[in-house]
Amino acid sequence: MTEIDAKIEALVPAWLTLPDIAERFGVEVTRVRQLVKEGQLIAVRRGENRALHVPAEFIGEDRIVKGLAGTLTLLKDDGFSDEEMLEWLFTPDPTLPGTPVQALRENRGTEVKRRAQALAV
Repeated sequence: MTEIDAKIEALVPAWLTLPDIAERFGVEVTRVRQLVKEGQLIAVRRGENRALHVPAEFIGEDRIVKGLAGTLTLLKDDGFSDEEMLEWLFTPDPTLPGTPVQALRENRGTEVKRRAQALAV
């Protein structure tokens, strides 16, 4: 869990709180906290009460977007901080096209993971 800066705030269009995600998934908030702890989601402190928030684009109807957890693992293994991962995932890439997180949502995870692996080289 990290603090958010203005650059990331500008890149990420929408956020969900952990209770919002728990309700959507039909689980307890403690389970969502565990997903953050396991590195399957990135949560940042933001807002007036500094509550934990997750980018809304990481969440599908009833689960985490397919391929996100694996991509986060690759980026963490490459030495990326949470903030750097958010920046990479939400920065437009004209060769994809779109952002890596949009590509994951469109089930184009293989290409996103390939790019994440290439960052380590």
